[in-house]
Amino acid sequence: MDLPIIFHPDYVVPLPPEHRFPMAKFRLLYELLLRDGVTDISQVHTPELPPQAWIEWVHDKDYVEGYCQGTLEPKAQRRIGLPWSPALARRTCIAVGGSILTAKLALSQGLACNTAGGTHHAFPSFGSGFCIFNDIAIATRVVQELGLAKTILIVDLDVHQGDATAVIFQNDPNVFTFSMHCEANFPAKKQISDLDVPLPIGMEDEEYLQTLADYLPDILSQVKPDLVFYDAGVDPHCEDRLGKLALTDTGLWRREMQVLSTCVSLGYPVAGIIGGGYSDDLEALVYRHSLLHRAASQVYHQYRL
Repeated sequence: MDLPIIFHPDYVVPLPPEHRFPMAKFRLLYELLLRDGVTDISQVHTPELPPQAWIEWVHDKDYVEGYCQGTLEPKAQRRIGLPWSPALARRTCIAVGGSILTAKLALSQGLACNTAGGTHHAFPSFGSGFCIFNDIAIATRVVQELGLAKTILIVDLDVHQGDATAVIFQNDPNVFTFSMHCEANFPAKKQISDLDVPLPIGMEDEEYLQTLADYLPDILSQVKPDLVFYDAGVDPHCEDRLGKLALTDTGLWRREMQVLSTCVSLGYPVAGIIGGGYSDDLEALVYRHSLLHRAASQVYHQYRL
């Protein structure tokens, strides 16, 4: 068997042409993985819409219904930062289904990667920062409630703190939240993860990778998770317009190999989620996101999963 890749055509929906969220990257990533032979169509798994009840294991019922029906107040819509449409509401739920499927396949095969996900600024009762429903949190609850896994480690290396994820699991001893992010970046008000590692503006590859190495193995030995969710945001890149860190493509590649090899070599299954990434050069951005899947494919075969 080969590395499971999760994609749905509805991961992409129309946005206004001037909108700064790079919606097209999800389809372009999928196409790049096929074109470069990183994956084959036989490895691609298509998610389904999750039951609304599953989303409500994390989010308030009124918020879920208000968003899905397009009846949120304008202020709440502006906080999300994406213009509502029926297609976007469906896309939001399909993306949650994608992370659920990624988690299930990671548990059965040791490693799986979504081509979307990482909406870690979605709180139980409101969305924020392009995040509507928190896919990682919902997928965590689903695998717990279905009895597929109990102890979950969330490794969030997006450049922005996983603030909502931290709040959702702040009183859950079975979920450990680890966020390594740029200190002087969105969100302005940070929340308290189980472990936060704030990084200074401009940190480069070597210091970043050493910092990660100082923490990840110890966290794994402490938590001993049944499943690791890895939010592999590429916005720590030096050319990311929302990032403020200074990683290179090589640094991101080494980070992906470091995280995946460290976890998989110790027997911990990993569900990879692409996280954030913002660049005017869409081709370069899509390539950075593909580094997760390229590294995962290599690790998958190296450890004969």
